[in-house]
Amino acid sequence: MAESARDIARQLPENPGCYLMKNREGTVIYVGKAKNLKRRVNSYFLPNRNAKTAALVEKIASIDYVITGNEYEALILENNLIKKYNPHYNILLKDGKSYPVIRITKEAFPRVYKTRRVIKDGSRYYGPYPDGMRLDTYLDMVEDNYPLRHCSGPLKIRKTPCLYYHIHKCSGPCIGAISEKEYGRFIKDIEDFLEGDDSSMIRKAEREMQEAAKALDFETAARKRDQIQALTVMQKNQMVQDFSGDSRDYAAIEMRSYLCTISIMQFRSGRLIGKALYRAECLGDETETLFSFLVQYYSDGDTLPQEIFVSCDIDTELLSRYFNDELKAPVYITVPKEGKHYRILRMAAENASRDVEKRLRDVDNTPALEVLQKELGLPSLPAHIEGFDIAQLSGKYTVASLIVFRDGNPSNKEYRHFSMKSLDGKIDDFQSMREAVGRRYQRLLNEGAEMPDLLMVDGGKGQVSAALDSLSALGLDFPVVGLAKEHEEIVFPGDRESLLLEHSNPGLRVLIAVRDECHRFATSFNQRMRSREASFSLLESIDGIGPERSRRIMQKYGSVEAILSLSAKELAKGASIPLPVAERVLHKLNF
Repeated sequence: MAESARDIARQLPENPGCYLMKNREGTVIYVGKAKNLKRRVNSYFLPNRNAKTAALVEKIASIDYVITGNEYEALILENNLIKKYNPHYNILLKDGKSYPVIRITKEAFPRVYKTRRVIKDGSRYYGPYPDGMRLDTYLDMVEDNYPLRHCSGPLKIRKTPCLYYHIHKCSGPCIGAISEKEYGRFIKDIEDFLEGDDSSMIRKAEREMQEAAKALDFETAARKRDQIQALTVMQKNQMVQDFSGDSRDYAAIEMRSYLCTISIMQFRSGRLIGKALYRAECLGDETETLFSFLVQYYSDGDTLPQEIFVSCDIDTELLSRYFNDELKAPVYITVPKEGKHYRILRMAAENASRDVEKRLRDVDNTPALEVLQKELGLPSLPAHIEGFDIAQLSGKYTVASLIVFRDGNPSNKEYRHFSMKSLDGKIDDFQSMREAVGRRYQRLLNEGAEMPDLLMVDGGKGQVSAALDSLSALGLDFPVVGLAKEHEEIVFPGDRESLLLEHSNPGLRVLIAVRDECHRFATSFNQRMRSREASFSLLESIDGIGPERSRRIMQKYGSVEAILSLSAKELAKGASIPLPVAERVLHKLNF
């Protein structure tokens, strides 16, 4: 089936547009956009495609396409097609994104209620409030204490009032039972509380709680206690939501295999007011997945901030144009490389990463391990797999990563890094593999620890032979395979022929997950080492900080983030530097 799809791809025009990939049943399984349809769709069929793309390609039976005038029109069409077809392999994370706000309508007799939609008609909005239960409790108190109208829409004059008037929950503006001025006092009390100018509702609830407790009415006292807690939270989180001032969102994506988590952090007026995680299973790459998510996430235009900081290099110009033209909201979008926005984004990325790791641990991979055992001809179920990868930058910071999978899932606490000691600055992946494998299993031998059921190295025959050299020198004998990335080819020691499995094979998917986790772990450690050197350089660029002081500061605190958490006095005392120098350090690092 992939052959016929490949033939279709070769015949596509070199125009901007959208493509719709369908399975054998004719169901649309993926929708994408492209500046050049032919070039983009043919890229799915290249021999060095990743495992996720290969798994998608195996399911493609046919490809339809729609030509557009430009890439912007393709973006609009793609969004509409995703909504129409709900494709299995596109990211769909729209539901439940926004936090509720309190709306006080702009009317003669305003209504007060919870909503997730912001209509710019002069209404007053307070929030957003991440704690929905506290918000409901507060609104219940408003209803108990202020007889506001409950009817929806514009006020209609009636001859007889509704039930709410008879049970004293409404003051009856529809029958002229209250003046606009008197009704306005109720609204003023509510607004004063929400704006932090009045705590009379809290004091009133405290008095009622104490009176109920004295009367041994513990049920009422408990209810009043909950109301006080809700009021305190509401007052702490109060904010007039006029969507002006400092409004920033941070969006970070983490993808492992087919699992995806996007972390959103919302800042309003300099305060973190909400965090959320959105999960999906999708086969796009990080760039197109995050781009598509942001289009969906902000598609109603209600909660767009002034700035969005993202974790990967999406087409910010195209996305900004979409927000400006379609939603009438100018938004600045960028990928921060340093400074406070970079540090906040890194926190969001850490939240996303931990969530994906948790999801990976929760997957039952026993059936996949059974398939892997059969395909590789292993003597036992590979319940304990260890993987190695080498990462380096122009011969500098060469490190090996060891990761451990137990029952087909990552065991993060057992991960290890090895900084190479035998290279003397040379580039030699094979020697790096020999050193890392030798050090790992010499230690396990010394400790009498269990050996893995399977060792997998990232690479081909050379890497497998290097790993085997070290095991043989230690007198160890357990299965070793390599995974060559270009075709996801499973490589064995000696003369045994390599094995090519379908990319949808569950056993191969386990090995790919091990290899990808190895690569991520090695690369992240490599980046931290480079970041540490950059921190030394940054510190030494500050007047009064030389190599000795920068070394002392980094030894004491370890990272720029840790330094920024200190006051100037704390830094001066802890690093034994003059106070003016400490002040210059913090000033420099904050910009």
